[in-house]
Amino acid sequence: MTVSAWYRPTHAHVPGQNARHAEDAFEHIRASARPGMTPADLAESDAFRHGLFYLDSGFYWEAHEVLEPIWMALPEGLDRRFVQGLIQTANAFLKQEMNRPGAARRLCGIARGLLPASREAWVMGIGAERIHAMLDSLEADL
Repeated sequence: MTVSAWYRPTHAHVPGQNARHAEDAFEHIRASARPGMTPADLAESDAFRHGLFYLDSGFYWEAHEVLEPIWMALPEGLDRRFVQGLIQTANAFLKQEMNRPGAARRLCGIARGLLPASREAWVMGIGAERIHAMLDSLEADL
C-alpha cells in the first residue's frame, strides 16, 4: 500500500471540539481485520497500517477506530496486549488534545503496562521502542 492509497480523514476528531466522522467513514478499513486471521495477516491489514499511520499523524480518535477490530480479532497473548497498548497510546494523546492531562497521564501508564517492558522487543513488525518513545514524549509535555 502506498501513502497515496491511504484514506486520509477530513479532520482529526476531538470529542467535544469538532464534528464526529460519519458512522461508516472507516468501515472499508475496519473490514480488512476479520476474526480468524493470523496475527501476521492482521499486521499486514489495511486496518493495522492505517492505525499506525493515524497514530503517527495525529489522528488519535481515528487510530483507535481502525485498530479496535484488530484487537478484537487477536487471540489472548502478546499481540493482543500490544494492539491494546497502541489503542491506549492513541487515547492518551487524544486526552491531551482534549486538555485532560490527568487522564492522559493515567492512560500512558495503562499503555506502558500493555507494551513489552523491553524496548528492544518487536511485536507485529513494530518495535516497542517506537511506542515507548511516543509515550515518553507525551509524558514530557504533560
